[in-house]
Amino acid sequence: MNKEKILIVDDEHLIRWSLSQPLIKNGYTVDTAESGAEAQSKIASFKPQMVLLDIRLPDANGLELLERFKVEDEDLIVIMITAVADVGSAVEAFKFGAEDYIGKPFNLESVKQVIEQAFEKKKKLKGQVNHARPLIDQKIDEDRLIGNSPEMIDVFKIIKRCAETNDKTVLILGESGTGKELVAKAVHLYSRRSKEPYFEINCAAIPETLLENELFGHEKGAYTDAGKRHKGIFELADGGSVFLDEIGDMPLTMQGKILKAIENKRYRRLGGDRDVDVNVRIIAATNRNLKEMVDEKKFRADLYYRLNVMTINIPPLRERKADIPLLARYFIELFNKEHNCNIEDISPAAIKHMLTYSWPGNVRELRNSIERALILEDSRNLSCDNLNLSINPETEPPVVRTTILSENREVPLNNGYLQTTANSSGDLQITLPADGISFEELEKNIIQLALEKHAGNQTKAARYLQLSRDTLRYRMKKFDLQ
Repeated sequence: MNKEKILIVDDEHLIRWSLSQPLIKNGYTVDTAESGAEAQSKIASFKPQMVLLDIRLPDANGLELLERFKVEDEDLIVIMITAVADVGSAVEAFKFGAEDYIGKPFNLESVKQVIEQAFEKKKKLKGQVNHARPLIDQKIDEDRLIGNSPEMIDVFKIIKRCAETNDKTVLILGESGTGKELVAKAVHLYSRRSKEPYFEINCAAIPETLLENELFGHEKGAYTDAGKRHKGIFELADGGSVFLDEIGDMPLTMQGKILKAIENKRYRRLGGDRDVDVNVRIIAATNRNLKEMVDEKKFRADLYYRLNVMTINIPPLRERKADIPLLARYFIELFNKEHNCNIEDISPAAIKHMLTYSWPGNVRELRNSIERALILEDSRNLSCDNLNLSINPETEPPVVRTTILSENREVPLNNGYLQTTANSSGDLQITLPADGISFEELEKNIIQLALEKHAGNQTKAARYLQLSRDTLRYRMKKFDLQ
């Protein structure tokens, strides 16, 4: 049996209860706290080896508590939990010394696995010295990287690792509109180069004849209009980072010069006869398949392998639809201030419409759709009519079929519909679509259908789903089901 002590800090009783019960069954000694003040008191009296800490507490900021706890006991394992995740809070949590970062709603089995791995890691590292890194004061404002989905939490973790490897090149891959430029800026801002210059240049927007001049500069007299020496971006960014956006569109001849500058940390200005030494970190991004371009001889293989030291893959919005309501409400808050509007929320029909749409333009398209709808909206809630999203029936996702009620009906699901059909046996039958479904939305709809079947009677619905009543109530609150 385990002997480790775990303190759970969250202001929601059901969260504390649902986390503590399985951990106690697994042999851990568990205590709970519902506020920052109570947590500090129990840190002193209970003396836990691990804390599961909510970022948002009624009387305290979880990140400030994390910093305080780690100063008082650097061996304390802290795992942050939050309902609203963004790259700033995630990376800061890791910078303060958090072991992991979990978004709500969470899977209990995954949480138990994270806890076991954290304790195992601590045993392996026992006796080794950990040196704290300096904290970064700069933050990403305005268009922030936001997401509670496991896919985005993984992106936040990789950004943190890339920021720590201060000199390695980083390659960011993702479709247009996924936020590659925000990821690049985050890698810079949370690295030790954050106080130094950061330059970004779109390789597809500048002609080849001008691109070399922009990056490397020129000497006086290098060409007709070169009346004086001009420093390029590499020289101006010395000590900092250079973001080469859309590097897949860079001409082959320029690729060779970039490769040489990366490998040798020196280059020559146009018209120059001596090398210029430079210390910059290269962060590159593209929405193209560079491996295929290498095979087709459209991109240099040596540059590809030089860039592909650390890779960040940003998932398209259609693969993290659980983040859509969170992002939409963030953009509403952002544009309310910018356009002096007072939209309070999004209508259920609009949410359903957004979850069904495939978002080919990704987060950029979502952002623009919300801004347009907000400007046109006359009511307090953003309606479906103003979103201006056209869904092609031919591309709509397949139907998930199940038999859980004694009537034929359709219930909106994350990426399609949960269709219920009459069946004499009443067995649950599900056909999974080829492009996947959201398990969270499926679980939510099944609970909702069971409650409707039993006219809202929680005891009967829990028995029908083979759950305890407390477990059903927790999941009802988790999915905001009345």
